Amino acid sequence: MGSSHSREGLELSDSEYSGENESEEESSENYADAEEYTSKRNTQVSAETLDAIDSRLQSLKLKYPEHPSSSTPTSNANLKNAVKLYLHVGGNTPKAKWVVSEKLTFYKFVKKNGDNDDGDDDDEGLNSREGFWVLKVGEKIKARVTTDLQMKFFGDQRRVDFVHSGVWALKFLKDEEYRTFVTKFQDCLFENVYGLRATEENKMKIYGKDFIGWAKPEQSDDSMWEDADDGVWKSPGKTPEGLSERGNQDLLEEFEEAATDGGIQSLTLGALDNSFLVSNSGVQVVKNFSHGIHGKGVNVKFLDGKLGSTSGHSGTPKKALLMRGETNMMLMSPLKQGKPHSTGLHQLDIETGKIVTEWKFEKDGTGITMKDITSDAKGSQLDPSESTFLGLDDNRLCQWDMREKLGMVQKIASAGSPVLHWTQGHQFTRGTNFHCFATTGDGSIVVGSLDGKIRLYSRTSMRQAKTAFPGLGSPITSVDVTYDGKWVLGTTDTYLILICALFTDKDGKTKTGFSGRMGNKIPAPRLLKLTPVDAHMAGSDNKFHAGHFSWVTESGKQERHLVATVGKFSVIWNFQQVKNSAHHCYQNQQGLKSCYCYKLVLKDESIIESRFMHDKFAFNNSPDAPLVVATPMKVTSFSMSGKK
Repeated sequence: MGSSHSREGLELSDSEYSGENESEEESSENYADAEEYTSKRNTQVSAETLDAIDSRLQSLKLKYPEHPSSSTPTSNANLKNAVKLYLHVGGNTPKAKWVVSEKLTFYKFVKKNGDNDDGDDDDEGLNSREGFWVLKVGEKIKARVTTDLQMKFFGDQRRVDFVHSGVWALKFLKDEEYRTFVTKFQDCLFENVYGLRATEENKMKIYGKDFIGWAKPEQSDDSMWEDADDGVWKSPGKTPEGLSERGNQDLLEEFEEAATDGGIQSLTLGALDNSFLVSNSGVQVVKNFSHGIHGKGVNVKFLDGKLGSTSGHSGTPKKALLMRGETNMMLMSPLKQGKPHSTGLHQLDIETGKIVTEWKFEKDGTGITMKDITSDAKGSQLDPSESTFLGLDDNRLCQWDMREKLGMVQKIASAGSPVLHWTQGHQFTRGTNFHCFATTGDGSIVVGSLDGKIRLYSRTSMRQAKTAFPGLGSPITSVDVTYDGKWVLGTTDTYLILICALFTDKDGKTKTGFSGRMGNKIPAPRLLKLTPVDAHMAGSDNKFHAGHFSWVTESGKQERHLVATVGKFSVIWNFQQVKNSAHHCYQNQQGLKSCYCYKLVLKDESIIESRFMHDKFAFNNSPDAPLVVATPMKVTSFSMSGKK
C-alpha cells in the first residue's frame, strides 16, 4: 500500500501523450492516400466531363459565405477561450495516460435559469441572481460549477484537471488565459454557493473583515503556520527521524480478520486493552496490540439483532462512546431510519456483557433529542469515575450527567428508565445547524455545522462561541481537534479543511481561539483533497467522511498524521507536510493552499472508518501507532513502519 501513482500530475505534452500523435499520424496517412487517389483520378477525367460539371454547378446558383466556416483551422486559431481538452484513461494502472480529446475547443461559463443542467443557456455576463453557473467545454462537457468537480489547478503548466463522468484536463494557450479561467471559476463557485455575485462587498458580507484572508488567501497572514510551537515537529530544515519529507514509509498489512457475523457499522478504539466493533448483531470486543487489533473476545449480542428498547429505538447503534475507564459503553441508536436524532442511550457494561440501563434525554421535564455525543475531553474515557459527557443536537449543546442533581449515583437497577441530568449548556433559538463536535485535552469544544461554519467554545461557556469560522459553504460532516487545541480539522464531502486556531493577543501572548477572540489576522485555512484521478477511482460513494488526527492524550505530544475515508480508500496525510508553507504542492497555486500529497489504502469494499490507534501503541523504534481500517465484513491493521 502506498501513495497514489496515477499520471494525472504529469505535464501534458504532445510527445508524452500518444493519443494526439496517433491521431496526427493517422490523419497524415489518410491525407496522403487521398492525395494519391485524387491524382490518379485526375489523369482519367476528360475535359468534356469537367465542362459538364462546371455547367451544372452554375445552374444551381449556389451562394457561398463571405467568411470561412467556424470549423476551419483559421477560425479555430482565433477561438475565444480556446483550450486543448484531454481525457485520462487507464485509471491508476501502469498504462494510465492522457489522450487528446479535442485538439482545439473552447470553454465558457453560462448561467442556467432552470432547476437542471439542461435548461436554456444565458449570456456569460448575466447579472441575474437566479439560476446557477455551468461550465461548458465544447460539446462534450456541461457541468454545474461545484466542488464536486474536484478542480485541481496547475499554474506552472497552464492547466486544470477535473472530474465529470471521467477525468479531464484543460490546457490553456497563455498564462493570462489560465489565470482568467481560475478567477472566473472561483467567482462562479462563490455565487453558486452563496447566491451572491462575487463582489468585494459580498465577500466581506460572507466572511467578515476578520476573515478576509479566507476570501483573499494572497493577503492572508500565514506566519502562525510557521511559528506554531509544534514540539518535535519544529525543526527548521530538518525532518523528524523516521519520516521523510515526502512521507515515503510503507504501509504494511499486519492483520486482517473477518468480523463475527459481519455488518460492521462503526469502529470504537480503546486506549487500554480492548477496541470494539459495533455491528448489526452486537458489539464484538477485540484486543489491542502494538501491531494492531485482532483476536475475538467477548461478543455482546443484541436481542433479535436489535437493542431492547422501550422508546422505539430498535435500529443498530450509530454511535458508541467509551466511559469509566473503558469499562462501559454508551450506545445511541437513531429514532428513525436515516435520521441521526435519538431520545436516549443504552449503557453497556463491557465486563459483564450486558445492557444495564436505558437513559432518556430530558430538559425541564420534557423529552428532547440528541444527534451526537462525545467525551468531556480527549482522554476522559480513561477516568474510572467519569459520569458526564457532552451532547449535541441541531440547536443544542450541553453536558449530561448520569448522577442525580445532588451528585448521587442513580440506582439504575430499580429506576426503570432513568433520566440524564442536564448540567450545563444552551438551547439556541434557530440558525445554528449543528451537526458534529469534538473536544480538546482541556475540554474545549469545536462544533461543525451544516452551513459550513465551525465554532469554538471554551469548556466553561456553551452559550456563545469564542470564535466562529465562516467556513467555505460546504456542510461540515465531521470535525476533530488536536489535543492542545491548536489545530482544527473539518470534513466535507469533497475536501478536508485544516484550520490554525492560534493567534497573538494584544499583550503578545500566543493563545487559541477557544480562549478568546482571534482578531483580524486570522490565517487562511488549508485544504486537503484527492487528485481528480483518485476522486474518480474512489467509486460512486466518493465522499469524504470521518477525518481525524492521529490520537494522543498527553500534553507535549504532537499528532503526526491525518486520516479520512472516501469510498474504498483510506487517505493519510503527513501533518507536518501539510503545515509546511514551502511544501511543493502549494507552489504556483491560486486561491487557498491545497495539499494533494497523501498515501492511499485500497480495500475491496467501501470503508466504514479508518482510525489511528492510541499513541501508546506505537513501536519502540517508530513514532507511529498502527492504522485500523474497518469495512462491513473485515477489520485490518497496518503499521506505518517496516521495522518490528
